[in-house]
Amino acid sequence: MKDAMNAEGPPLESLTRRLAECPPEFLDEPRIGKKGRVSVAAVVGDLLVELGGGPLAPSQADAFEPGEGNKDRNRLRLILIACWMLHDSWFRERRAFAHSALRLLSTGLNESAELTPASKFIADSDRREELARLCLGALGLRPAGESEAQAQDRLATLNTAERQRVIRAAREAEARAQQIREAMARKAAEEAADKWGRE
Repeated sequence: MKDAMNAEGPPLESLTRRLAECPPEFLDEPRIGKKGRVSVAAVVGDLLVELGGGPLAPSQADAFEPGEGNKDRNRLRLILIACWMLHDSWFRERRAFAHSALRLLSTGLNESAELTPASKFIADSDRREELARLCLGALGLRPAGESEAQAQDRLATLNTAERQRVIRAAREAEARAQQIREAMARKAAEEAADKWGRE
């Protein structure tokens, strides 16, 4: 089920510009073991307080502790980029988005991080728009000036994970159709052979 985007948020252009201007500190290496410089849990905790929530509980901080491998590194980097975007004054002034932001940052970006290098969400204009729209949707918001239907349609168009699901489903449907065609061809060949055998 799609998230409801029933409240108007900030202008999309301000968020994509903010992403394009992401400072180097948010692009620094997340701390994984003894390597890296940025504690992702600390950044998330600070953001949540700014958004009107309380500090991260230890059990909540576990979602931002690194696992093994490069895949988790990319996820942590994407979380840092999303934190930068959500630190925009539009969100901080309302002090109402901490709970939704925690849910988004804990698990809502995992699929995007598996499919796209975090740096593309800064460097590529479509990926900046995708991230801004993903974040807004997770907060129950749509870009200023758009209807909910427009916002949903545009997000569906840009969403890398959704596009991958559609491609995968199309491939699976084509594979099933090919199996059916092959089975029908085998059956027709068997029937033809039976007919010739009887004559």
